[in-house]
Amino acid sequence: MPDATRHLTLANGLQLTLRHAPRLKRSAAALRVHAGSHDAPGKWPGLAHFLEHLFFLGTPRFALDDGLMRYVQALGGQVNASTRERTTDFFFEVPPSALAGGLERLCQMLAEPDLGIERQRSEREVIHAEFIAWSRNPQAQQQFALLQSVSPGHPLGAFHAGNRHTLALQDPAFQQALAGFHQRFYHGGQITLSLCGPQPLDELEKLARQHAKLFATAERVPQVPPPPLSAATRRLVFTHENLPAGAEQALELLISCLADSRPGTWLDALRQRGWLQSCKAEMLYAFAGQLLWHIDLQLSADADPDEIDALLQGWFGFMSQADAEQLQAEFRLLQHSREHSVSALELARRDSAGQLFARLDAQGLLAFRALLEGLPGRQYGQWQLPPVEPLLMADLPHATPQPLPAALKVSDQLPGARQYAVLYLRWHIPSPSRQRLHEVLERALHPMQECCERASVQLQFSAAGDNWQLRCAGLPAAVLRAVELALALMLRPPASCWLPSSTQPPAPIPIRVLLKRLPDAVLGAMSAPAPACTLAQQQLDSLWQHSSWHGLAAGFDAAALNALAAALQHCPGQGKAPGPLPTLAKHRWQHAEVPGSEHALLLFCPVPAANEATGRLLAQLLQGPVYQRLRVELQLGYAVFSTFRQVEGVGGLLFGVQSPHASQAQILDHLLTLLRQGVTLDLDARQALAGQFDEPAMANAEVAEWLWQTHLAKQSTRLDELRGSILNMRQTDLDHLLSHLLDAGSTWLCLANAAAPDSSWQ
Repeated sequence: MPDATRHLTLANGLQLTLRHAPRLKRSAAALRVHAGSHDAPGKWPGLAHFLEHLFFLGTPRFALDDGLMRYVQALGGQVNASTRERTTDFFFEVPPSALAGGLERLCQMLAEPDLGIERQRSEREVIHAEFIAWSRNPQAQQQFALLQSVSPGHPLGAFHAGNRHTLALQDPAFQQALAGFHQRFYHGGQITLSLCGPQPLDELEKLARQHAKLFATAERVPQVPPPPLSAATRRLVFTHENLPAGAEQALELLISCLADSRPGTWLDALRQRGWLQSCKAEMLYAFAGQLLWHIDLQLSADADPDEIDALLQGWFGFMSQADAEQLQAEFRLLQHSREHSVSALELARRDSAGQLFARLDAQGLLAFRALLEGLPGRQYGQWQLPPVEPLLMADLPHATPQPLPAALKVSDQLPGARQYAVLYLRWHIPSPSRQRLHEVLERALHPMQECCERASVQLQFSAAGDNWQLRCAGLPAAVLRAVELALALMLRPPASCWLPSSTQPPAPIPIRVLLKRLPDAVLGAMSAPAPACTLAQQQLDSLWQHSSWHGLAAGFDAAALNALAAALQHCPGQGKAPGPLPTLAKHRWQHAEVPGSEHALLLFCPVPAANEATGRLLAQLLQGPVYQRLRVELQLGYAVFSTFRQVEGVGGLLFGVQSPHASQAQILDHLLTLLRQGVTLDLDARQALAGQFDEPAMANAEVAEWLWQTHLAKQSTRLDELRGSILNMRQTDLDHLLSHLLDAGSTWLCLANAAAPDSSWQ
C-alpha cells in the first residue's frame, strides 16, 4: 500500500509536507530553511554555520538540559543539523508519541533563540575545534579542492566553515549581521517542514499547525543568484548551467546507472581491464539551475586515465541514445525499494528537499536529456543496458523443502510482517592465513556489495579476532538472493581477486578508526598485519574444511525460511554452537596506531550480563552530564559521546572523545572525575529508556543487532524481559554498579591512539 501524502501552505507562509506511512515504527521531522552559507555576508565566513550551532544551546523556554538534543537522545532517537550552501536543515527521529515534544522544541529554538554573548563565546571554541579537524581531514580537504575547480568568483570556492578568527564576536557589525541573518531567513516564508510517521495525516497536520505558527509571517526572500560556475578544471568533475527543474532527480537516475557494475556498463569495462578499485559518484552542489557533481574513482596503479576518459565519454554517448523507458523500468523498482527500506528520518529529509522516491516525470526526463547534452559524449566502446536487477524481484526464490541447519538460530522477535529480514553468519577460522584470505574474499564480494547497495540491501563482511562475519539485511526475497550469491563467491572467488589491491582508501578521523578496531580490542586480538604470502584456492578450500559456523535469522516467514534452508546448504564449514565470550583483563590500555594528529580515546567498561538493564540506565543518565561537562564546559572537542554498547556479545558503557588539545590521559581523568560524582535516578528517564525496547518502537536494524549480540552472549533474554528489568531499577542498583565499575579491580578497556600514561595499565 503506497504512502499517503499531503502538501499545504500555512498562513505564515510555511510550506508543509506530511507523509502517513503505516509500516514505519518511528516518526520524524525535517525542517529546511532556504538559506545557507552562501546567503550570509561574505565578510563573516561561517556565520550561518555558527547560528545553526547556537540554536541547540537552549532557550528561556527549554533550557539545554530539556532542549531538543537532550530530549531526543533520552528517547534513543536521532537528531542533527546541517548547513549547506543555500539551505540549512534540522531533523530528528523519535517514537511516534514523542513527535509533538520534539517538534515543539525544534520550532521554539529556531523561532526564539537565545543569542547571548557568553554562549557565543563557548560555542565559537567548538566551531574552532571542528575547523581544526576539518583542516586536517584528507577527505574534507579533497572535497574542498573539488569546489576550487569552479570559477574564482563563485562562492563555492570560498571558505565558509568558520573559526575563531572569522567569527568576530566583539565586533558590533558581526552581532548585527548574526541577528539580521536570523530575522531575514528564519520565518514562515523561508521554511519547508516535513513530518513523517505512522500517524494519520490529520494528526500530523494538527501537530504542524500547532507548533509551526511560532514562525513569523513573511514572504519568501529571493536568494541572490550565483555567478556562472564555468567549466570544471579537474578530471571527473562536471558542471552544468541553466538546467530545467527536476535536474537533481535526473542526476539521481544518471548516478544510479553509473553505479551499475554489471556487464555492458562503464564500471564493468574498467573492472574487466583490472583498473577499478572503487567508484562513487555524488552531487556536490545544486542551485538555480546550476549543478556540480563528480566521480570519485579509486584505481590501480597501471590504469590509463586517457582510456578511462574515452570510455566514460563513450558511455555518456550511449546513454544519450538509450531508451528512456527501459532506464525508467529499473529506476522505478530501485526507487520503490529505497523508499521501503529507508527510515522515517530519511523519508522526512527527502520530502523537505522535494526529492521523492519516484521515477522521473515528464519534466524530469527533460532535465535528464539536458543533463546528458551537457556531458562530453561520443561513440566509443561496446555498451548495453543490463536487465532488471534480480535483487529487486519481490518473489521468493524457488526451493525444495528441507530442514534448517541446527547451527542456525531463528528468532521470532522481529515479525515477518515488518518485511525486513536479517541473517548473521559467523565462522570461527583457526587458520593463520585468515587475514590475507579475508582480503581476497573482500575483493570478491565488493561487486556484489555494489549491487546490494543499489538495491537497498545491506551486505557486510567483517573480521574480528579469529572470526569472519557475514551480515545481510533488507527485504526477505532480496536477502535470500544476495546470501546465495555471496556464499558462492566466498567458496570460489574469481581469479582476479587473488591479486592484492594497490589502493588504500583514505583513513577516517581517529575516533572512527578506534570504533572500527574496538571489536578486535575486546577480543584481545589486535596485532600487526599478517606478512604477505602467496595464496591459492587450495588454501581457501582447506580453511573452509577446518572452520565452524553458527548464525541467526530474524524477520523470515515460513516460506522464506524454507528458501533460506536451501541457500544454507552451500554454507561452508561445519555447523557449531557459539564459542566462549572473550575474557577482558583488568584496566587494560590498548595503543592503536591511528593516522591523524588529534588525541582520541575510547573507554569501554564491561557490565555483567545480569546487570544489562542497570548498565543501560546508567549509560542513559550519564549521556547529558558527559556532553555538558566535556563538550560544553571543558570544550574538549566536537567528538564527544557516551552510550551503552554491545561488542562481541559483551555489553558495557562506552565513552568516546576526540580532542585537538587534551591528551588521552587528561580525557580519561575528566571521565573518571565525572563518574565519581555519581548519578541520580530519573523516573522519567527510566520510563523513556524502557520504552525504547518495545519492538514496535525500535528500528528493525536495532532489533536485529540486539538479537545478534544476545545470541553471541548466549543469553535467552527477550525484549519484554529487558524492558521490565529497566522499569524495576532503583537508585541502589545504579550506585552498586557504578561502585563496581570504579573499583580498582574492575575490568576496563582503554583504546587510544597513544601509549598508556603509566605502568598501572596492563
